[in-house]
Amino acid sequence: MRDVAVIGAGCTTFGEKWNVSFRNLFVEAGILALEDAGLAGEQIDAMYVGNMSAGRFVEQEHIGALIADYTGLASYHIPSTRVEAACASGGLSFRQAVIAVASGMEDIVVAAGVEKMTDVASGASVDALTGAADREWEGFVGATFPGLYAMIATDYMNRYPLTREQLALVAVKNHYNGARNPIAQFQQEITTETVIRSALVADPLRLFDCSPITDGAAAVVLAPLERAREFTDTPVKVLASAQASDTITLHDRRDISTLDGSVAAGRRAFELAGLSTADIDLVEVHDCFTIAEICAIEDLGFCKKGEAGKLTEEGVTALHGSLPVNTSGGLKACGHPVGATGIKQVYEIVQQLRGEAGRRQIDGARIGMTHNVGGTGATVAVHILGV
Repeated sequence: MRDVAVIGAGCTTFGEKWNVSFRNLFVEAGILALEDAGLAGEQIDAMYVGNMSAGRFVEQEHIGALIADYTGLASYHIPSTRVEAACASGGLSFRQAVIAVASGMEDIVVAAGVEKMTDVASGASVDALTGAADREWEGFVGATFPGLYAMIATDYMNRYPLTREQLALVAVKNHYNGARNPIAQFQQEITTETVIRSALVADPLRLFDCSPITDGAAAVVLAPLERAREFTDTPVKVLASAQASDTITLHDRRDISTLDGSVAAGRRAFELAGLSTADIDLVEVHDCFTIAEICAIEDLGFCKKGEAGKLTEEGVTALHGSLPVNTSGGLKACGHPVGATGIKQVYEIVQQLRGEAGRRQIDGARIGMTHNVGGTGATVAVHILGV
């Protein structure tokens, strides 16, 4: 197997992009990534595109072909494959691209993600997202994703020392970071009181505990590490790529406050990279809800179960803490166009490791991790990157 590097990265701004079409979103991200790598389209060997539900959001299927067509690559007959794993679609598209390059089957591969979620009413988007759970055993009885993660939060708070204020501080921290990210959907700082007084969504989760509905796209270009400096002076090496599965329903889980898929994928990634949590300079975790960040920090091994709330309160996970978490603003503030999120996480780590993250730059960052979750943890992708 060959070593793999990221040689280019691009991302649209995230938000409610009423005047931008689905296809224009991914064209914009792709152009940014190719320009960053100094590549022309005909030099690409393959594309993998994460997308959860274009059929529901914009009534478009056959996404791989559409993207090849509208990026001008269809005339070169470059293979383009859609990857779907709910909110982990982007993370898995990146993993498929890594495998393609590492295996020697392809040399220059684009991994991308895109979602246009605001073209339908909020009720329709919530229903589409419920398809990431078990429709028959959860969705049909009224369980939405805020409801499912509220169950996780309730169970967690009954078993571990997490206060309502500590949970709110996750959102406060991520909005602080998002306010320093020019692509973020929300670029405003908030207070703990803002979170606690916001509308109740599913007890104990309130509006500001939840990630938003978002439009956006992101893309990265991968190449064999041995060729990376043909294209860039700052290649970012993929040190590990791991994936794990779990039951799609919460009621079949061993422990609903622990995402065993995150535990397994994280452990495998550290083993592949030959690293430990102490080696990680920053991590982008899947904070679709504030409780999800709390669980992720623990499940990946950065602290013991029940300690993440205290770490957050003490500022350990803050932008300039000893373990910066979600420097991009995370899903909570940067936004969550579900098919693109896993690629945006990689984009953020690449920016940080290159020293190009501006006001949110982590000094001396050398190794970063991404953690992308599908549903309530039925699919998890974890990647470690370094320079």
